[in-house]
Amino acid sequence: MTASSPAGTARSGSAAGSGSKPLGFRARRRKLVMRFGKHALRRIDLWFARQSLVPNSPVLDPVLFPWLAEIERGWRSVRAELEPLLRDREALPRFQDISRDQSRISPDDKWRTFVLYGFGYRSEANCRLCPETARLLSGVPGLENAFFSILAPGKRIPSHRGITKGLIRCHLGLVIPSASDRCRMRVGDVLCAWEPGRALVFDDSFYHEVYNDTDEERVVLLFDFARPMTRRARWVRRALFTVFRRTAYVRDALELQAGWEQRYHTG
Repeated sequence: MTASSPAGTARSGSAAGSGSKPLGFRARRRKLVMRFGKHALRRIDLWFARQSLVPNSPVLDPVLFPWLAEIERGWRSVRAELEPLLRDREALPRFQDISRDQSRISPDDKWRTFVLYGFGYRSEANCRLCPETARLLSGVPGLENAFFSILAPGKRIPSHRGITKGLIRCHLGLVIPSASDRCRMRVGDVLCAWEPGRALVFDDSFYHEVYNDTDEERVVLLFDFARPMTRRARWVRRALFTVFRRTAYVRDALELQAGWEQRYHTG
């Protein structure tokens, strides 16, 4: 996701598109594609649920994924690599600065990120700053996204859902407010709390909401990985993600991330 990574390709493709189509047309087309694309994805999700080799429940037991034990053991090293980033947190991008489509659920400056992997692409520059975190993530089967998710005091994220049941999401607790009863996440009908050094595994295709009603920061290492499914479903997911990575939704995010990284690492 640096200037020399696939993000650079996405950037040049986006620029070419902007020269040939009026912005209003592109915006309307994007909305139509997203509307019908979401409908198709929900239908595919119903099939993925039947092909899943793990329960189709809002929250999953971490013991289903034995490789998580090593990540939990290394959590203090991850937090140590996080701390220098937090000292310069105002320089980190807001979530909607990288994914503009998320401005509906996060229009303020209280959710910041530091991306290590995005849509399967590795940020080499960011991973160099967090080598132990990157090493631990390299052991995640089918890793798709990974970033530090930093919620400021008072931040609330309204109910929303992820794009596909083909992925499972994990939060590794790093910095958790002492009043944990006022910093929670609801996934489906399950109320969850984070713990330092513990993995919270859930299916973000269920509606979920987050609130940090404390005066402290909450930070987790968020990462998405491939849901264990039948071979046929894995083929479908691979084809689906190949198409998805070519959409403006992904290409625009990669372009914005690449631009931010260039400014951050050379400024």
